[in-house]
Amino acid sequence: MDKEKFDQNILQKEDFASFLYEKRKSWEVKVGNIGIGGVNPIRIQSMTNTDTMKTMDTVNQTLRLVEAGCELVRITAQDVRAAQNLYEIRNELEKRNCFVPLIADIHFNPKAAEVAAEIVHKVRINPGNYFERNKNSLSFSEKEYNEELDKIKERLSPLIEICKKHNTAIRVGTNHGSLSQRVVARYGNTPFAMAVSALEFARIIHSMDFDSLVLSQKASNVKVMVSAVRLMKEMLDNEGLLYPIHLGVTEAGSGEDGKIKSAVGIGTVLSLGIGDTIRVSLTDKPEAEIPVAKDILQASGDRIYKAEFISCPTCGRTSYDLESVLSKVKERCEHLVGVRIGVMGCIVNGPGEMADADYGYVGSGKNTVNLYRGKELAFQNTNEEEAIEKLIDMIKSDGRWIEK
Repeated sequence: MDKEKFDQNILQKEDFASFLYEKRKSWEVKVGNIGIGGVNPIRIQSMTNTDTMKTMDTVNQTLRLVEAGCELVRITAQDVRAAQNLYEIRNELEKRNCFVPLIADIHFNPKAAEVAAEIVHKVRINPGNYFERNKNSLSFSEKEYNEELDKIKERLSPLIEICKKHNTAIRVGTNHGSLSQRVVARYGNTPFAMAVSALEFARIIHSMDFDSLVLSQKASNVKVMVSAVRLMKEMLDNEGLLYPIHLGVTEAGSGEDGKIKSAVGIGTVLSLGIGDTIRVSLTDKPEAEIPVAKDILQASGDRIYKAEFISCPTCGRTSYDLESVLSKVKERCEHLVGVRIGVMGCIVNGPGEMADADYGYVGSGKNTVNLYRGKELAFQNTNEEEAIEKLIDMIKSDGRWIEK
C-alpha cells in the first residue's frame, strides 16, 4: 500500500485507538482433548528429549511437562519401532490419568508416520525432508515441478486416510534449514520459499478433504522466521485456508540468549495477531521452556497467568526506594491473576504512564505516596509506611483479592 492510500485509510478511522492488529481468525483443529485455533486460547507445547524406546523416561518427562503447564507434548519417532512404542508411552500415561495430547515428530520415514497416526493425536511432518525426493538439479521445468507435487500427493495419501480414520491431526512444519531442492531451485533459500513450501502442502491436503491441519515456519534467524510466518499467513488467507499457525524460533539456544531470541520472534508475530500455539525451543530441560512460554503470552496479552506490574526505571524525581517497594508489592500481590499494578516514582509521568493499570502506587513527595484506583486518585499523600496495606485494602474492597 502506498503512503497516500495508507493515509486515506487511516483518516477514515474514527477511533485511532482501535488501530491495532486483530487476532487472525482460524479454523479450530481438535488435537486429542483440546482445540487449537478458533476461539481457543493460544496453546503451549514442548518436546521430550528422552530416547523414545525408554518408555518410563519419556513418560516421567511428559508428566513433568504437564505439571509445568504444557498442553501438548511432542515425541520423536525416528523409525517404525519408535513409532510403535508410542503406544506403550500413551498407555503408561493414561494409567496415571494423564491424557495430554501426544504429537509424533516424523522426518524421513513415511511408514513411521502411518504407524504413529494410529496411536497419537497429531503427527508432525516436514515438507522439505520428509516426502519430497531430492534431485540433484539446479532447475526444474514446469512439468518436472508439477510432477514432484503429484508424487507428494501420492505419498501423502496413505497417511491422510489413516488420520481421517483415527481423528489424528497433522502439522506441516517448514524449517529454514531443510527446504527441498525443488523449492530452493525456484525460489531460493528464502522466507518466501518456506511459505510456498507450506502452502503447497496445505493445498494438497485440503484437496484430499482433510482440514485437521496446523502449519508452522521455523528458523534460528528471528527475521527469517517472522518474515516466513507473515508471508505464509497472507498466502493462506488469500486462498481461504484458515489453518491454525504454530510459532517457534528453532535452535534458539540456552539461558537468557535463548529466552530473549524466542521472545523477540514469537512475541513479534503474536503482536501482529498471528499464532494459535507456541513452543519455546531451549537447550535445557524441556520443562524449563514452559515458564518462558507463559511469560511471552503474558507480555503479549494473549494469556494471563499472573499479576502484571508496571514500574518506571526511576530518575532524580523519585523520592523513595522504588526498587524495594516494588519487590514488596510483588511479594504480596504476584498471585493475583489478571490484576495490573503500577508502582511509579513520581506524579510527573507516573499517573499517565500507568494509565492501563487497575491500581497505582505513585510517589508524591518525601515519604508520601498517592494511591490510584484505575485513573482515579483514591488516597493522596499517604504515609509510605501505610501505603502498601492501603493498596491491598483497596484490592480487597473491590473483591479482587484472593489468599495465596
